Amino acid sequence: MTPLLATTLTAAAILSLIILIGWVRLNPFVTLFVVSLGLALVTGMPAEQAISAFEAGMGHVLGHVAGVIALGTMLGKILAETGGADQIALTISRFAGKKRLNWAMMVIGLLVGLPVFFEVGFVLLIPLVVILSRRNQLAVPFLAFPMVAALSVTHAMVPPHPAALLAITAYHANTAYTLFWGLVIGTPIAAIAGPLYGYFCVPRLGRIEPTALEEQFTSQSPHARLPSFTLSCATLLMPVVLMLGGAVAEQLWPKTALAYRVLHFLGNTDIALLCATLMAFWLLGSLSGLSRETVLRFSNTCLAPTASIMLLVGAGGGFGRELTDSGLSHAMTSMALSAHVPLLVLAWLLALLVRVATGSATVATTTAAGIIGPILATSHSVSPELLVIATGAGSVGLSLMNDAGFWQMKEYLGMNLSQTLRSWTVIETLIAVLGLLICLPLSWVIPA
Repeated sequence: MTPLLATTLTAAAILSLIILIGWVRLNPFVTLFVVSLGLALVTGMPAEQAISAFEAGMGHVLGHVAGVIALGTMLGKILAETGGADQIALTISRFAGKKRLNWAMMVIGLLVGLPVFFEVGFVLLIPLVVILSRRNQLAVPFLAFPMVAALSVTHAMVPPHPAALLAITAYHANTAYTLFWGLVIGTPIAAIAGPLYGYFCVPRLGRIEPTALEEQFTSQSPHARLPSFTLSCATLLMPVVLMLGGAVAEQLWPKTALAYRVLHFLGNTDIALLCATLMAFWLLGSLSGLSRETVLRFSNTCLAPTASIMLLVGAGGGFGRELTDSGLSHAMTSMALSAHVPLLVLAWLLALLVRVATGSATVATTTAAGIIGPILATSHSVSPELLVIATGAGSVGLSLMNDAGFWQMKEYLGMNLSQTLRSWTVIETLIAVLGLLICLPLSWVIPA
């Protein structure tokens, strides 16, 4: 398959999704399923293989995301019902003030996002965003956009995230230098793509109705006494601490050491969230006087609105798998390799194309790094640390309907397809473009 044909088919599939979901108003899950299968059949895949690829892609994504969404929603519900989220929101409002809440959420996103995946940071912080917005009469996207921009920047550019660490290994970069430059470059990018773009974007999105999921993060009864700020933060940040411990263990001990095995187990995404949720059930629930039956009811009812999100996230993974197994992703990567551009730009472009084809920032970074690593080893033409950051920047651009984050943003915030494309997709693309524009001039002065 020629690169031009691959690009045309991919663009046609994405355009079909936009028309069927946004204009025809067809159910998004059904649309993703139909377009994914249709695309696979057009490329010549046998029908059985096309179905298997969709199922495999859906299962792979849900295996990573379903537990995160479920446990994160339960944790947020208990924090809301016990008053823990209110206590955190009141403290942040008191220190930051209403006019600087969006900047405060950006800083929180940068801190929380350092050790955790985007999806985890999102489900941890979205209840706080909802409560802060309601207490201060602000639109939810006004606070959500700075938070997700910061989470996306750290996920893409800053170790110890797995994709960044794999790129560091492939490019033989220095981890400490990459962390330093990732924060130096990523912080202003998060500011531009988050709070600053939010000032422009939010008033132009139009009305966004509250969602059923958003209602889960609002307490159903007044709180006679709020839990302490320390206990509330300890519960919310427990997954962050456990995951950071797992990342540190990988640097300090061999895999056979007991400390490594214990910390690596506790630092697993699902285990860390499970520990925090159980702590919220037991400690916050008992302090607030909630019975076991009440905690059970809250944890059961809050999951109902997540069903559609999980289906859409999974279907997006299936769509991405069809693009990969049909050869469209490989053809577009070949097109980028044939372009005569600087190595920094080539790494960024490869990551961007794989991102469009698969929907995964992690896959985009690891694929691009695997291709560019051997080239860098023979040329030594650019700083490997900047190459890690540029690759990561490209890996988050153009978030479309095969990206789990796209559907999380759309469904949690209650936006329609057009609003999601004009906000979330633009935020991700801003991060990608700004990352390249900052890394390019720096590569002229920072030695290889």
